[in-house]
Amino acid sequence: MISDMVLVPTADVTLSGDLVVPAPARAVVLFAHGSGSSRHSPRNRMVAAELRTAGLGTLLMDLLAEREERHDAVTAEHRFDIALLGRRLVAAVDWLDTQPDTRGLPVVLFGASTGAAAALVAAAERPDRVLTVVSRGGRPDLAGDALERVTVPVMLLVGGRDHNVLAQNQEAARRLRCPHALHVVPGATHLFEEPGALEHVAGTARRWCDERLREARESGTAERTAPAPEET
Repeated sequence: MISDMVLVPTADVTLSGDLVVPAPARAVVLFAHGSGSSRHSPRNRMVAAELRTAGLGTLLMDLLAEREERHDAVTAEHRFDIALLGRRLVAAVDWLDTQPDTRGLPVVLFGASTGAAAALVAAAERPDRVLTVVSRGGRPDLAGDALERVTVPVMLLVGGRDHNVLAQNQEAARRLRCPHALHVVPGATHLFEEPGALEHVAGTARRWCDERLREARESGTAERTAPAPEET
């Protein structure tokens, strides 16, 4: 297993990330954290560890430079700039395709909170590189018109007691034109802090990724399919 702290160049800044790639890797999961968080998010790190047991590489990265994070902590200016965050995720997807350990691997975008909207924007821009998008307690409604342009399968994971975000995800699901599923984690709130809730998220995400990889392998093409939309 290769583990490195990496620097990901974008058009305007260079961002820090933690890249871990098992050998062999079947895909790489690029995490987009939510507002006010960072690549050190314990929730995303727990999910990343579970996905690595399935032979998936993981890249947890900051979406803002240090000076931007300091400014954002005071003004909250950048955390809702979905266009900016989306562009930086696109740059990270392109960067992964230049690295010897991840070149050519399918990319899974895993977004939390506002990071889910940025992940959907990036998926709409890079449909040939992104295998699927997984949203954990996300705000897909903030993706704007990119929501209707996403063609890869999307999994929306929401806590059953996260009522406002659940309603936002239900509305976003109605707008999605790609294969998708809305999975409700019973009894969970926004941060999935309840016993077993985050493990539920990690297991569901792992199974979703396994299914999408199996379908891509069986099709032998860039086309990806998924079950009909469902709500559980």
